[in-house]
Amino acid sequence: MAWIELMIAGVFEVVWATAMKLSNGLTKMNYTVATVVGMIISFLLLARATKSLPLSLAYPIWTGVGAVGSIIVGVFFFGDKIPLATWFFVALLLIGIIGIKVTVGD
Repeated sequence: MAWIELMIAGVFEVVWATAMKLSNGLTKMNYTVATVVGMIISFLLLARATKSLPLSLAYPIWTGVGAVGSIIVGVFFFGDKIPLATWFFVALLLIGIIGIKVTVGD
């Protein structure tokens, strides 16, 4: 269950980062509220996950899921241009996240 909470926490990291971008510097109230709510949910789920997962695994996975997810959102929804070489490193992040999960197990 902790791994599921951790993955959902990572997804909410993408949610709050996206809402923050859409908030125009926290000047649009609806997106500002979505940013804060997304942060709270993300942090709460991370905290729950660290009850049974080591911080040394949970935190890098949380940030990795958020980073990869934010890159994908940036490219597909905001038209960010990412050089081809950068995609190699994004792939390494994803491989690292999967590798940590596979080698740690439960």
